[in-house]
Amino acid sequence: MNNANAGIGMTSQRTRDRLIARLRDKGIRDERVLQAMSVLPRHLFVDEALASRAYEDDALPIGYRQTISQPYTVARMTEALLADDEPQKILEIGTGSGYQSALLAALVKDVYTVERIPELYQQTRKLLHSMNLHNVHCKLSDGTWGWENYAPYDAIIVTAAASQIPDSLTQQLAMGGRMIIPVGEQNDKQQLLTLTRTAAGFEKNKLEDVVFVPFVNEGKS
Repeated sequence: MNNANAGIGMTSQRTRDRLIARLRDKGIRDERVLQAMSVLPRHLFVDEALASRAYEDDALPIGYRQTISQPYTVARMTEALLADDEPQKILEIGTGSGYQSALLAALVKDVYTVERIPELYQQTRKLLHSMNLHNVHCKLSDGTWGWENYAPYDAIIVTAAASQIPDSLTQQLAMGGRMIIPVGEQNDKQQLLTLTRTAAGFEKNKLEDVVFVPFVNEGKS
């Protein structure tokens, strides 16, 4: 992930505006999310060779067999995470490119994000620091463990598909808190789920069908 060239920099606001129009057409309604995405330079989160495609509504490779999620998916998950609430402390599982982290940083007080791939962790942490996103706290660790030191979290967002919802994450969710997580095997249909913690247990709702890269080494050290 590198800074895009000057040409991309000059046209990026216009291309961001077109992307926001497409997101509106697809049903994204939360103005907080749309405004934050309209000023977030997605081209900084992809390799320079792909910068010209940064504002297409597509997932793109970022190396290490990982991708930066489709903007619609990022917007949909963020909108669902913020629905009817204003969470102040969010745990993100799978820092990846840092794009989702940066979006959340514009919307909530603190973002705690975990990445398991050392090289990706290092370059993304450096990028987020260079953007002065000091409310994003990064950790190199297996995502299935969460980040227990700062639990409970008002919300948890998981950016890789789990075969089942990890108990270690649900237990780090505050009462009344919400988790957004894709669940399902890579070669089967995956579902994006909302999980809300209540006094009676966990309420689960399906948002839509999705395709995500899988959790790696689930439940393993």
